[in-house]
Amino acid sequence: MKRIIYILLSTCLGFWACEGDLDQAPISEPSAANFYRNATDFEQAVNGTYNALNGYSVRHFMLSEVRSDIVYSPGTGVRDWNPINNFERTLATNPLMAEAWNVNYNGILRANTVLDQINESVVPEAEVRNRLIGEAKFLRALFYFDLVRWFGKVPVFDHVLTPSEALEIPRMPVSDVYALIESDLNDAINNLPDSYDVSGRATTLAAKGLLARVYLTMSGPTYGIEGPGMDAGKYNEALNLLNEVIGSGRFGWVGDYSEIFGYLNENNPDIVFDVQAINDLATGDRGIGTILPTSMYDEAYGRLVTPFPGGVPGDSPIRPSNQFLASFEPEDVRDDFAILPSYTDDNGNLIDNAQFVKFLDLDYLPADRFNWGINFPIIRYTDILMMKAEALLQTGGSQAEIDQIVNQVRDRAGLGSVSNVDLDMLLEERKREFVTEGLRWHDLVRTGKVLEVMTTWEAEDDAANKISNINANDIIYAIPQSQLDVKQGLYEQNEAYK
Repeated sequence: MKRIIYILLSTCLGFWACEGDLDQAPISEPSAANFYRNATDFEQAVNGTYNALNGYSVRHFMLSEVRSDIVYSPGTGVRDWNPINNFERTLATNPLMAEAWNVNYNGILRANTVLDQINESVVPEAEVRNRLIGEAKFLRALFYFDLVRWFGKVPVFDHVLTPSEALEIPRMPVSDVYALIESDLNDAINNLPDSYDVSGRATTLAAKGLLARVYLTMSGPTYGIEGPGMDAGKYNEALNLLNEVIGSGRFGWVGDYSEIFGYLNENNPDIVFDVQAINDLATGDRGIGTILPTSMYDEAYGRLVTPFPGGVPGDSPIRPSNQFLASFEPEDVRDDFAILPSYTDDNGNLIDNAQFVKFLDLDYLPADRFNWGINFPIIRYTDILMMKAEALLQTGGSQAEIDQIVNQVRDRAGLGSVSNVDLDMLLEERKREFVTEGLRWHDLVRTGKVLEVMTTWEAEDDAANKISNINANDIIYAIPQSQLDVKQGLYEQNEAYK
């Protein structure tokens, strides 16, 4: 299958990163004023918007998985992810906060540029024009969904603004952010095709799956904060969308868990939408790949098995938590695939330190540590099924259907059947199924379980006694200090970080 090649357009990293107005590029350079002349130009612009997803996998690993009960990384050094794991209150200056803010707003800027400029005169073919609009709106919704889950209230830009104009827009209520997300995804559903002859582009079914996840998240509890949960009661709306994705027949069951993530089996029937990586198996030069595997395995292990430096430093390893490791039943194939329990060093010593290796395949080494050629799933068919089970639980739906979905997942993992699955059981199964896929923290938050689960986990796993007392204000992250400093009083810091 052909893949999209993401083209990085020349845009500002954030709304306040440019020295001048956004429309003041030299006339000899591509800009919104003189670049977008035809459908091909807009194709490139939309591809550039997809490019903003390149760091999605590591961002969600750090801010969702490392934050959650599946990882314990208190650190003895000073690494960006340790304060995330330790629930520290000084996150406003943490580079991961600025990255999550800037990259998502960069993607929004790119999407807005497309949406502001596209019209019938430059893209006369309605089908092509509508599809490009649908892709831009799908991506804008995805970027805003990440922002509202990480930060709660955020400024909403639905068109391109100059930096001075942007400095007049405060953080908007969460309901306003969701209103744009919902509108964008409904437009995407109406404008996008069911499929393409290339992989990695947003489809109407991907938009339905994402909107279902949005509805589940909106329906979660508020915790008394201005976070992603609104107690919106949209479980039936989510269920209807999930049934439409399932009933489309476009996706299917992959019987071997490891094959879902195989370097030679990308874009398999379990993939609804993913972040594409260039995969040149002949040369090992992926060009546009992912650093995710390098961000999970030990640096010492990497020196043994790869020809390039990199990996998680020994002073701050990212380890599967003891509680997480103990949650696997002996027959479960998923921990065998996702976690390397130990390895032998050059001197024959057994290094008994578990590490995550789910997206690592040493048979397909890249040219450098940044360019592993493995796609990253954002929405899987298995997730569609398990979100359906969640929606059924929340609406008093068929227990038999809930059990059937969970047992299908367990059967693939080599496990026996269970009955009377409740929300806690479903979350435990999701924890193991989607390990390192960036879903765990979000799962706990939207189901109302995050404080209960994390408090229990902290008591059991925090041997270094570094984790601060976890409370509802920790559900969202700190507004980056760089944003607070741009204009005093424009944004107020989230409560946990004042």
